[in-house]
Amino acid sequence: MESARVGFVADGFIDEGAFNADGIKLLFVLKEVNDPDGGGWDLRDFVKKGGRPQTWDNVARWVHGIRNLDSVPAWDFYKEVSDNFRIKTLRSICVINLKKSPGGHTADNGTIWQVMQEDQQYLRKQFSLYNPDVVICGGTGDMFHWIISQGGENYEWKMTSRGVNHFDWNGVPVLAFPHPLARVPSNILMYAFIDAAKEILNN
Repeated sequence: MESARVGFVADGFIDEGAFNADGIKLLFVLKEVNDPDGGGWDLRDFVKKGGRPQTWDNVARWVHGIRNLDSVPAWDFYKEVSDNFRIKTLRSICVINLKKSPGGHTADNGTIWQVMQEDQQYLRKQFSLYNPDVVICGGTGDMFHWIISQGGENYEWKMTSRGVNHFDWNGVPVLAFPHPLARVPSNILMYAFIDAAKEILNN
């Protein structure tokens, strides 16, 4: 895989110890990194330093919110995300990109589907390395569902009362949500995510 993909960008646990120690274990499945310089670096190191606020502020909000479902703070708490908050919160997650080589500012879904299908065995093996409590697909729900269904399993899609798609993956809830950079106000993304997470996890 690494030699087959020019500009390979590694991903996975940001900090395995923190992932296993900080309560609910969260796996995020995204599409690709945005890097016009061609990649060849490690996403884990990048996120460990806080990542780009444009993407990772929203992820940090979601992580904090889902770990505090019984008492999710009001928007004033999340409105301004500090570097320290983002670094501390993201350290305990796991992140996988379905396309290991970089793309541009806007993802080309056709290219991602093609590469993902070519690499499906590698991706299924990678998924098997982790033991998440919840999987959060950021614009990748259909893609993730397709990959894990190639072994012949049937994972039935369901929908929350407010229209968010999800399914059960061998006992692990998988939430199909927009990408954290979706063109939706961050407060709307935040509380729509929390609303869906509450319904799915409480059921």
